Amino acid sequence: MLKTIAHIRSAFPAKFGIPRQSGLVDALKSRIVFEPEYRSADAFRGLEGYSHIWLLWEFSEARRDTWSPTVRPPRLGGNQRMGVFATRSPFRPSPIGLSVVRLERIELHTPDGPVLHVRGADLMDGTPIYDIKPYLPHIDSHPEATAGFSAQAAEHALEVVFPEHWLMKVPVEDREALKAVLAQDPRPSYQKDPERIYGFVFAGLEVKFTVQEDVLTVCSVALAQ
Repeated sequence: MLKTIAHIRSAFPAKFGIPRQSGLVDALKSRIVFEPEYRSADAFRGLEGYSHIWLLWEFSEARRDTWSPTVRPPRLGGNQRMGVFATRSPFRPSPIGLSVVRLERIELHTPDGPVLHVRGADLMDGTPIYDIKPYLPHIDSHPEATAGFSAQAAEHALEVVFPEHWLMKVPVEDREALKAVLAQDPRPSYQKDPERIYGFVFAGLEVKFTVQEDVLTVCSVALAQ
């Protein structure tokens, strides 16, 4: 039986805006807080020697009683069907996610017990985590691997125009991460309306923007309601 050992605390209270894969935005900082049963410092002995870790987690906002053998990958425009096992879609027979994140530091003694500080996570705030394993570069890295159809939809960065009066509303420590998230283009691939205003909540701020061709322009930043 799978057990939830921890939950992640991230800047994203909802799915929109979260990077599509882990590691795309290294500036994103998150914390992993463990359930009381798993707060023994002994469980983390030796983990400080690793720079990266695997997170096995649940797509907790994508639970379904049924499944489909094919899905529509957003990075292919949402209009092509591919086999579910050829994608990283959250809509799977078992809603399990897998992410590699950079382990920045470990705090063993906090009011919440041991806490892992990580970078580059692609998880929504509160996501349940089932397990943590060390990333082994001599085994887990395969530079010769092929990328299948996902190579056709390689990520490209947008130019981000962030007017100074809006940027000043963002805490200094969050600016780099927010700009990197915006550059990844949070929109679904099938939405290309240059007049549409998009928005998402990041670290307690509601950020709104428009996109024209390859230029994203922030049009407001306010405290989230």
